[in-house]
Amino acid sequence: MNCREKWTPEFAAGGAVPAFEGVRGQAEKRLDRLEAAPNLQALRGFPGNRLEPLRGDRKGQHSVRINDQWRICFEWPDGAQGPSEVEIVDYHH
Repeated sequence: MNCREKWTPEFAAGGAVPAFEGVRGQAEKRLDRLEAAPNLQALRGFPGNRLEPLRGDRKGQHSVRINDQWRICFEWPDGAQGPSEVEIVDYHH
């Protein structure tokens, strides 16, 4: 998984990232689904993901919700085998 910043791959590998501890279970589940998805459309099959295309300065990215505060944002270029520029973000900060 190609990540935008250093915290997401550390977390995905099982590392302790204090900022993400409150959402560990949901974030791990969403990252696993993201990594296993054969294409962007497959992520639509999980209603809890709330897959959304982003706008503004994040145009070209998509997000899935971890909870009301946290999102996993990523790009999925046309023809790509998987997501890129993956990051877990506090979407309201």
